[in-house]
Amino acid sequence: MSQNIQFKDGQLIVPDQPIIPFIEGDGIGKDITEPSQRVINAAVKAAYGDSKKIVWKEVLAGKKAFELTGTYMPDETLEAFQEYLVGIKGPLETPVGDGIRSLNVALRQTLDLYVCLRPIRWFKGVPSPIRYPELVDMHIFRENTEDIYAGIEFMTGTEKAIKFRDFLINEMGVEVIRFPETSSFGVKPVSKEGSVRLIKAAIQYAIARELPSVTIVHKGNIMKFTEGAFKNWGYDLAETEFADHTFTWKQYQQIEKQLGKAEANASMEAAKASGKVIIKDCITDAFLQESLLHPFDHSVIATLNLNGDYVSDQLAAMVGGIGISPGANINYNSGYAIFEATHGTAPNIAGTGKANPGSLILSGAMLLEYLGWYKAAEHVYDAMEHTFSKRKVTSDLFSMMEGATLLSTSDFADEIIRNIH
Repeated sequence: MSQNIQFKDGQLIVPDQPIIPFIEGDGIGKDITEPSQRVINAAVKAAYGDSKKIVWKEVLAGKKAFELTGTYMPDETLEAFQEYLVGIKGPLETPVGDGIRSLNVALRQTLDLYVCLRPIRWFKGVPSPIRYPELVDMHIFRENTEDIYAGIEFMTGTEKAIKFRDFLINEMGVEVIRFPETSSFGVKPVSKEGSVRLIKAAIQYAIARELPSVTIVHKGNIMKFTEGAFKNWGYDLAETEFADHTFTWKQYQQIEKQLGKAEANASMEAAKASGKVIIKDCITDAFLQESLLHPFDHSVIATLNLNGDYVSDQLAAMVGGIGISPGANINYNSGYAIFEATHGTAPNIAGTGKANPGSLILSGAMLLEYLGWYKAAEHVYDAMEHTFSKRKVTSDLFSMMEGATLLSTSDFADEIIRNIH
């Protein structure tokens, strides 16, 4: 009998037949949703027989919702995610430059899904632009509710933009707006509470999974009071709340200054040997280079919203592209979580059978892990790797692989199911 997932005392209570709402999505969303659900269903059955199953419940958003209800995000959809706690979605279209605000952002802000979690790993057989993709194993914690994605913007020429400009110049004494008469404005809020809860989730994740490090990625050398504060709050958190489990780069520098480099290196090695998580930081532009040259030096990444957007896509490209990159939006304090395909709607290939369902399938595996159904999730990962190692792929990867077999969206899902064992 299907039941709702509940959240009590900081823990999910998951029934054997949880109801999981899903949004089909725009464009290729229709193409990838049903095949992805078949893979997830097969993995659950292989792991648990008939004792567990997911009960899928469609809810509407995007173009399909507009056609049926006259609105892009019906109240019933938000209510469903609030009622059932955990859901999954295909890609949703957002107009560029004008029109409706991002539906993805609306979901994240309404449910306060403050963590965008993007695990990045390589599957054997997948083509990669880097020499040793097997060394890439990173888990990105992107702050999901603040930064410039908060949507506080004023278009040039509007009354609000003029009022805001005049306030900056006349009340705040700002003199560095190069072309004030034609400037649009965006506001970048970064709070201590928002930063701490994101970095706390990243550190807890690293400790729970026995991962070696958390890298705080920021542009604090330029944005000192927003991104610089993000870094500082992260170090303060690690050295107070997680003092028994972490060793920070800030502590290393203090030891080096007082006792010398040799003693600092010894302290670092002792911390690693004892299983402590190393907390360090890296400037965003330097990290984009570092992640290419030395990916093995970074494990869990904690970063702000815009940085996380850039970093996620670069790292995904290193291991095969966003077509096979999963993602989740989570509030660890309330239990709310929406898993999602991380790519766009690709309307030019919708209905052609060319779409890769890998991102949504792997996001479904993350959902299984979130439910505590780890055995089923491992079936998905293993079957996906077997499929790639046999060079049976969809069109996006087929063009980059010698001797590959081209499969349609549905056939690719069928091949993964055959490889579940």
